[in-house]
Amino acid sequence: MKTPDSRFYCPLITPGILELDENESTHAVRVCRAAVGDVLQLSDGLGHYADATIVKADQKACQVQVDTVENVSAERPKVSLAIACLKDDALEEVVFHAAQTEIDKIIFLRTDFSQEPKNSDLKKTVRRAESKALVSLKQSKKPWLTQVEGPVEFGQWLNQYKGDLVLCDMDGNEAPNIQEQKTATTLLVGPEGGFSPTEIQAVKDFKNGNVHLMKLGNTRLRARTAAIIALGKIVC
Repeated sequence: MKTPDSRFYCPLITPGILELDENESTHAVRVCRAAVGDVLQLSDGLGHYADATIVKADQKACQVQVDTVENVSAERPKVSLAIACLKDDALEEVVFHAAQTEIDKIIFLRTDFSQEPKNSDLKKTVRRAESKALVSLKQSKKPWLTQVEGPVEFGQWLNQYKGDLVLCDMDGNEAPNIQEQKTATTLLVGPEGGFSPTEIQAVKDFKNGNVHLMKLGNTRLRARTAAIIALGKIVC
C-alpha cells in the first residue's frame, strides 16, 4: 500500500464506506494514481482525521473504507486576519498563503480606501478564495479549515466585533505574544495606502478588547506582503 503525500478533503468523516466528491476523487485516482488498497489521509477541516483505504478507485466517485476517526487535541485557532479589499487577484493570493498558517478566519473588509469596484459583491472572489483555503488546508496538513467571510463594511464589522485587535502601523511596537492567550485576536491589514485616519482612530478608540499597534519593519510594504509578514510574527 502507498499513501499519497497529501490530505484529501471529506466534509463528514465517519467509520464505514465513504465516497469522495469528484474533485477529490480525480486528485486521488487520476493525479496521484492511487489504486484499490492504497491509503488516503482524510481531513474534514473541523479537527478530525482518518486513514482511509480505497475500495473503489473511481476518478469521479472514489470509495474508501474508514475504520477509525482521530480527533485532534488542539483547539480551533483564536487568531483571524481582517484585510481590506484589494484589486486584481491579490485577495486570493493572500488567502492561499495565509490559510497555510494556523488562523481561524479571513475577513474581507470594505474600507475608505478599498480598491475593488464599489458596486461589486465579490462573490466570485470569495468563492475562489474559499477554494484557495481548501487547497491550503490539504497542502499544509493542518486540522482546521480557515473560513473566508465578507465583504463587510469596516465600521459595521468593528462595531460588532469583540476581542483583541492587532493593527499594523509604522509607529507600532514589537509583535504581541499571543501564543498562550485564549482571547480571540484579529490582525488588521489595510489596503494600499493604509486605513484612513478616521478608521485608524476608530481602532484606537475600540473598547471591546485590547488594541496593539505592531510595526512590521522600516520599509513600506504592499498590503498582500504586510498580511503574510504580520501573520508570521504572531502565529508562527
